[in-house]
Amino acid sequence: MHFLDEDIYDAVKNYLPKVSEYVNSHGGDIKLLGVKDGIVYIELAGACGSCSMSLMTTKMVVQKKLRELIHPELVVTNVDGTSENQMPQDAYTGKVEKDDKEQTNIKEEKHVMFDNIKHIIGL
Repeated sequence: MHFLDEDIYDAVKNYLPKVSEYVNSHGGDIKLLGVKDGIVYIELAGACGSCSMSLMTTKMVVQKKLRELIHPELVVTNVDGTSENQMPQDAYTGKVEKDDKEQTNIKEEKHVMFDNIKHIIGL
């Protein structure tokens, strides 16, 4: 599978409401945490978060549906607090892009402000 993590994240985010229908009907919810190397990291919440069938729900419901909708090789992992199901710290979470854009905008605004000050004082 040769997709950017950002693209997979956006696709999962787009389809998550459709995939969540089954989980929601059981009093649960799905939170998209991030994507790293094509692996989608989710957290089952509500009634599904503490359910003994959460692994089955992750693989047979969430992963199966996302494979149908996005790509047949997609892997979904439920981050459930166990050491084998942890999300890597450098996973794409959708927040990095926004933060980078905000920092770029702030830098551009500062640059414009300094140029204006230089112009005013004749530098």
